Amino acid sequence: MVSDPIRLKISGASQSYDGERWQFRDLDFALDTGEIVAILGPNGRGKSTLLRVLAGLQKPTSGALELNERTGFVPQEFAGSFPYSVLDVVLMGRARHIGLFRTPRKIDVEKAMEALAATGMVDYAQRNIDALSGGERQLVLIARALAGKNAVLLLDEPASALDLKNQDVVLSLLATLADREGLAIAFTTHQPNHAVAVADKVLLMLDQASAIFGATADVMTEANLEALYGVPVRSAVLGIDELMETAFVPLFRQRKRKGNCL
Repeated sequence: MVSDPIRLKISGASQSYDGERWQFRDLDFALDTGEIVAILGPNGRGKSTLLRVLAGLQKPTSGALELNERTGFVPQEFAGSFPYSVLDVVLMGRARHIGLFRTPRKIDVEKAMEALAATGMVDYAQRNIDALSGGERQLVLIARALAGKNAVLLLDEPASALDLKNQDVVLSLLATLADREGLAIAFTTHQPNHAVAVADKVLLMLDQASAIFGATADVMTEANLEALYGVPVRSAVLGIDELMETAFVPLFRQRKRKGNCL
């Protein structure tokens, strides 16, 4: 892993919209160069809000922040008012390099196409963004962030709409960007196994006043995940050949139904 100064840091950060219910309180969080951090928590716990704070898109109620101007934010959905092509959307990520009221140059188009190639979406360049599936649009949004040549990537549930193969594509891409390019990456997820697969560190947002932040191997335990989600969780070491890792399985309270017992 590349060893450079911290790219993002918040200290004692708190966020509340009404002064009564807190998304998080007194949170300390740091993201280093070449590091991947996974952020897990129940619905409504403030994961997306935290990403927006880290991206400088929203000010926290209190706390100290050290932000990076070269931060790319990848939301869950693309909200556009016009029928943009995929290439047009990715070129939006080049805005900082193009300048105000200027048209994209050849180099901008080249960088956009490189980003589409990295996400496996180069053949979709001329398609209408609205004609794509949710998973395909998510890959385009990741390409948009890559095209901007950012030092930091913040992704809000980047694999939530993807099938298993494309989940692997995205997770592998994040690992490559961190290891080879030295990017600092944070992503939210509801999948503990995604965190285990690629994250160096994990932030568990337990409730409005407490969180656990540390090395993946230390934080990702059955007890911590049970406390996080309120359901029993068990782990097992699984793999094929050299691909061995710990997998976490929730024990849902499903009824015994005909044909569902393996």
